[in-house]
Amino acid sequence: MASRSLSITTAPPEVLVFVDLAAGELDDAGKGSLSEASRLAKTLGGSWSAIAFAPAEPAPLGDFAPYGTPALTLIEAPEVAEFLEAQGKLLAQAAQDRGARLLLLPHNDLGAALAPLLAAELQAALFTEALGYQRDGDALQLSRATLGVQVVETKLWTGATPLVLTVHPRILSAVVLPSMQQNTPELLRWQSPQPLTTGPTRILERIPPDPQTVDVSEAEAIISAGLGCNAESFAQVEELARLLNTSLGVTRPVYDLGRAGFERMVGQTGKTVAPRFYLALGISGSMHHLGGIKDSKKLISVNLDPKVPIFPNSDEGFVADLRDVLPLLIERVKSATGGGA
Repeated sequence: MASRSLSITTAPPEVLVFVDLAAGELDDAGKGSLSEASRLAKTLGGSWSAIAFAPAEPAPLGDFAPYGTPALTLIEAPEVAEFLEAQGKLLAQAAQDRGARLLLLPHNDLGAALAPLLAAELQAALFTEALGYQRDGDALQLSRATLGVQVVETKLWTGATPLVLTVHPRILSAVVLPSMQQNTPELLRWQSPQPLTTGPTRILERIPPDPQTVDVSEAEAIISAGLGCNAESFAQVEELARLLNTSLGVTRPVYDLGRAGFERMVGQTGKTVAPRFYLALGISGSMHHLGGIKDSKKLISVNLDPKVPIFPNSDEGFVADLRDVLPLLIERVKSATGGGA
């Protein structure tokens, strides 16, 4: 991927972003992918558009408009909805027909499964879990984390071959930026001119992740306990996480005390997270912990000490004693849910 035999400035490539409409609407990963495709196209100086498999219901064009999506291509092939290899082949054919040189996908369960299939079909370079990119002369420099988050790996793409690129969910944001000009996309429909073969891999069911057991790095909402939680308070934090059906996180000192496993440890020495909601209970906010939660969309903190460094980094902070707050909060949640999760 580091060859400089062809410059991407010769012909700025079209960015074709894949979004999943299986549920009949655009989810946050899809919205974030549209935003990222727009930004990537500006970086390359080229154009972009979206592509998806046609949903059973009419495509929700209103969801695409805020991101300024120029065009949406719908692949009409309901018979391959359960077959992964067939989806990869059709998506690759449609990308070739559109002349797209760069295919962008979110690195979620479906995107991560489709990306290598697309790269094989298109004989393309493959770069997964990208965390950033920038122009490097006539090339595009791509970066991702390796060895956990200890090392940053970079590669150069020059446009000599097509590129299949997956973007880490951590950098995908569904927020509509002021620079985005609303535009209802042109709707295009595409069908394969060739007979379809389904392939051996079949998607039987899509099971939503269990917030209690999902990897904390992929959690949508996290309630996290710090050293300000004693043994009794920590048990209450666990109960609160169960009642609200959210993921449990802990800081390094809490992990060192043996109250939770390493897979629950949040921070630069544990898991870097980017949830929609992060509730920090009894967490002072060390540099390593703040570095691991900085991409949280909403950060709420509760601590007895008004001078802890997590407060200036929080969207909302409350100075309170967890021994008073947690029983009241649990009682309020139980009253609202009838005692169930």
